[in-house]
Amino acid sequence: MSEERQGATEVTMSQQGVKSGRFLGSLKDALAAASRDDTQRGPAPAPVEPATQLAPKAEAPKTAAEPVKPEAAPAAAPTPAGLSAAEAAREVKGQTSLKPQDKHLEFGSPPTTRVVRGGPPKVETTGSPRTQLVRGKVQVKRGEFEQDPVVGWLVIVGGAGMGSFRPIFEGNNTLGRATTQRIPLDFGDDTISSEEQAYIRYDSAARSFLFVPNLAKTNVVSINDKRPTGAVELNQMDVITIGRTQLVFVPFCGAEFDWAELTDAKD
Repeated sequence: MSEERQGATEVTMSQQGVKSGRFLGSLKDALAAASRDDTQRGPAPAPVEPATQLAPKAEAPKTAAEPVKPEAAPAAAPTPAGLSAAEAAREVKGQTSLKPQDKHLEFGSPPTTRVVRGGPPKVETTGSPRTQLVRGKVQVKRGEFEQDPVVGWLVIVGGAGMGSFRPIFEGNNTLGRATTQRIPLDFGDDTISSEEQAYIRYDSAARSFLFVPNLAKTNVVSINDKRPTGAVELNQMDVITIGRTQLVFVPFCGAEFDWAELTDAKD
């Protein structure tokens, strides 16, 4: 068999191999076969333009069964704290101008809690003096009385104004419904005389209290359910009834204490 017929036979067999589904030979074998044909037919043809040169054999199309290898993804940038991967990608691409601490405004995620170390910031206060710390024995200044010193109280336990109290001052104290009285009983009991219904006097020398009713008034008063006709010494927790009002006597000064002790110590 001649070489030309042998080449034709090989081409025919190659075509039959393609029809039968067999894979062609390598690119090197195909070029060798073409070179043998060209030497038998005549001189070598002119150089082929680069565009018409024989291209490498195309790969067979990939079927669904053959997995496609994914390309290597670029290294992901570190995700900022408090952002999801999608938010981080948008931050890198410059598609959002929100700051990380403001992401919750767009995506609905809660804001990140910031930890403040070193305690709360100091707030400067102006206008109010600072409290001074006192150490050792306290030196208290004792001057003159700014008002009449309180020597006891009358506490209302019955009638109008129940639960209220009125202070008793040193010297002579007048009791009455009018507000001009030194001990005003102005709680609404109209059976009390407006002026000088009675007197309460504290004697600093004797350190004693005296209750003196005003016998010129028509409404009588009583102490512990007794109607006095003259001055009566008051004792702690005595009950005084004037009109429809009951008062309890509570002394502050007496045998155990008097304001004179403080004034004498000052001298």
